[in-house]
Amino acid sequence: MASMLRRILVLTLLALALGGCASNQQLQTGEPVQFSPVETPHSPEKVDRLWQVFERYRGTPYEYGGMSARGFDCSGFIITAYREGLGQQLPRTTAQMLRHGQEVPKGQVEPGDLVFFRIGGKEQHAGIYMGENRFIHASTSVGVTLSDLDGYYWIDRFTEARRFGED
Repeated sequence: MASMLRRILVLTLLALALGGCASNQQLQTGEPVQFSPVETPHSPEKVDRLWQVFERYRGTPYEYGGMSARGFDCSGFIITAYREGLGQQLPRTTAQMLRHGQEVPKGQVEPGDLVFFRIGGKEQHAGIYMGENRFIHASTSVGVTLSDLDGYYWIDRFTEARRFGED
């Protein structure tokens, strides 16, 4: 019994550590999406600027509500990357981001689109899709990082994607 409780505790802590931002937005779950490299909605120069922002903040620790080099939550990192890399303003929370932008159908996600994940029910996590099944985000466990959408943790948690500011 103690072993089972320990296992549940470890799995719960792992889910919290790998998760991201929380919001009060409830999403419908959907099938995992297959991502593939496609043409970008932003110019290659703008996507390069998103990579530059990522490199500048890579490893910055996670901080709930954070929006600076001292610490980011997932939406805070997205807002900063869009502002610094693309000169665009986005809504502050994942719930607000989910209510705005253009919904992107499965299989049509392009670099620069926001990707959203279901983490433990109502909690939401988001990142910026960068192509080749990769996304950048602020993780509670390692801070600002690059992850694989096909990774064991993320593959079944994808819920939807949104596009902001087509060229």
